[in-house]
Amino acid sequence: MLMKVFAKSASIVALATLAACASTKKTDTTDDMATQTVEPRAEVVQPAGPVPGSMEDLEKNVGHRVFFGYNQYNLTNEAQAVLRRQAAWMKEYPEARVRLEGNCDERGTREYNLALGARRANAAKAYLVGLGIDPSRVSVISNGKERPIDNRSTPDAWAMNRNSTTILLSTVGA
Repeated sequence: MLMKVFAKSASIVALATLAACASTKKTDTTDDMATQTVEPRAEVVQPAGPVPGSMEDLEKNVGHRVFFGYNQYNLTNEAQAVLRRQAAWMKEYPEARVRLEGNCDERGTREYNLALGARRANAAKAYLVGLGIDPSRVSVISNGKERPIDNRSTPDAWAMNRNSTTILLSTVGA
């Protein structure tokens, strides 16, 4: 008798399992996929380098500073090379106007450094003009020792602060 009950129970369990497998609802995903639209991802494209004709372009691709020796305003070969690149850049962007800022290290009086900074900026301007740049496109100012690049009181800092810096005034291409 126990065998009959066990056989019936096993049969019922087998049928229930089989019925459960047969009644599984099949999901049709093709309709869902057909109605979904895939939105393209917007990509922000960064320029490969600085905007041509910008201050960043001048600074990174040409050079915007020339350096001088202690108490000097004569242009070194390296300074002349930078100014030749600046002149070529200015010829490429004829609407560009620049300001040359003469700078000095902290040594010396305020008055002496203002005069020396002016001589440095004017030396750079004269070189650019000699390369064919219209003088009306180049203004000069002396900062003396008032705007150092490096505030330390070391020989390296002083060397960095003895310069003429070219600043783009006009927006090129505007």
